[in-house]
Amino acid sequence: MKKEEENEEENQIVTRAPLPRGDREVLGIVEQRFGGNKMMVKCLDGKTRNCRVPGRLKRKLWLRPKDVVIVELWELDKDKGDIILKYKPNQVEWLKRQGYLETEKSEF
Repeated sequence: MKKEEENEEENQIVTRAPLPRGDREVLGIVEQRFGGNKMMVKCLDGKTRNCRVPGRLKRKLWLRPKDVVIVELWELDKDKGDIILKYKPNQVEWLKRQGYLETEKSEF
């Protein structure tokens, strides 16, 4: 029964998704993974940042390139940050519909 419940949760229509709060959080897309818990994230404010997954989320947050995440910037160094949330695919679709993420334009 647990698998059926999980599938129902994934297929639900998202009416809201958590958004970045304050000046220290920004949306980003994982570009490249480095060793350990570090990765390069292209943030929507135009900067590419070297980010890490904090230890409390290391086992819960599995990331791949092109995943949409929320990055919390470091206080002292704004070129680095911590990844605090990964969006599910249905949440990413909601963000695109609301205009928070740009939709890909075909080149042909």
